[in-house]
Amino acid sequence: MRSVAFCTLGCKVNQYETDAMEEIFLKAGYEIKDFHEKADIYVINTCTVTNMADRKSRQMIHRAKRKNPEAVIVAAGCYVEAAGEAVQEDASIDLIIGNNCKSQIVSMVEAFIEEHQKIVCKTDINHNCDYETMTISKVSEHTRAYIKIQDGCNQFCSYCIIPYARGRVRSRKPEDIFSEVFSLAKAGYKEIVLTGIHISSYGKDFEEQENLISLVEKLAVIEGIERIRFGSLEPGFITEDVVVRLAAIEKICPHFHLSLQSGCNETLKRMNRHYTAEEYEEKCNLLRRYFDRPSFTTDVIVGFPGETEEEFEQTEAFLEKIHFAEMHIFKYSPRKGTRAAVMPNQIDEHIKTERSAKLLALAEKMSADYQDACRDKVLQILIEEKVPSGDGEVWIGHSREYLKCAVQSDKIRSNDLVNCQMTRTKGEDFVFCKIID
Repeated sequence: MRSVAFCTLGCKVNQYETDAMEEIFLKAGYEIKDFHEKADIYVINTCTVTNMADRKSRQMIHRAKRKNPEAVIVAAGCYVEAAGEAVQEDASIDLIIGNNCKSQIVSMVEAFIEEHQKIVCKTDINHNCDYETMTISKVSEHTRAYIKIQDGCNQFCSYCIIPYARGRVRSRKPEDIFSEVFSLAKAGYKEIVLTGIHISSYGKDFEEQENLISLVEKLAVIEGIERIRFGSLEPGFITEDVVVRLAAIEKICPHFHLSLQSGCNETLKRMNRHYTAEEYEEKCNLLRRYFDRPSFTTDVIVGFPGETEEEFEQTEAFLEKIHFAEMHIFKYSPRKGTRAAVMPNQIDEHIKTERSAKLLALAEKMSADYQDACRDKVLQILIEEKVPSGDGEVWIGHSREYLKCAVQSDKIRSNDLVNCQMTRTKGEDFVFCKIID
């Protein structure tokens, strides 16, 4: 029996695809090993979102080769698509698997073992309009299942390489998604997270009237699924019709990760984002009208080329105005191959660091404010695992709002849903709660 080990870099879409590839190998009779163990085959599912991600991808490829020089080294995914000839010239790599080819991985590995010649399995990702069908029956997480519903992106933000690595929008058939979620519900999963490269575009490549909200309405009827959560959404997806329909679905988690990047309109223009700060605020207000204290989380880039002190201050003020529950702050990093990388007025690193520190402090304050705002709210917690804390062992889980919560009880276990109320907000990286009837 041959053995295979996986290393997954980057996003939840990559993790989903790794889970799917692992199942393909298992069905073919392979043994799955940990990446740190000696294996016959190593699959590195790579990322290319930043130059650092490229470097990390190369490091893991070479680490696998050092672990077992006789092993078959497979480089798959986004770095493979973006790096071009550099991947083909890397002597550590035996098999190159592009995006939209991962379902063929076992046959490609076996072809290499037979021929001992480097194999490149790639399609023209920028013109391929077919969604690659891959499925999972289990996931790497124990309680929530990330469900890939689409691939590709048509947005072409000026800082982002992903449309060139993932291609154009390709949506998964709703009946395939329904079937997968149905089987995961039967396996005991209670929460699903809809993920993809740009899920707000779901269905735009279909001839029939199918979109993200109609997909959610279909999934909501599946017995056993208690919670439906979104990955990252674009503000343009949020309309009154959509919000009314979402609010009518009890299983929808009131947690919305709305991609922002900047709160300054001039910066948003240079980023080629397709909304203004005012439109973004309008969408948040709309959601607040229909949901009780929804949790807004977002991503923000500081130090984008041309960002003046005034533009940064506009962003800082806008973030405080929206009052996010959580923010991910990134210092702009030039990505070779994007328009932003060659823009004038690149920002000095020390200025990026100063601005990042200010927003990180603001994020911490707003997170505490949101916790305080939910003190009297009944929180439904999906229990995940038991961990040590200053108060002894506690069970950790996430609320529908994606607050990380801790409870003490001898009567619960992983994957239980319990209703709780906060007792105090100052903990390690979670809030303490008590179970209520």
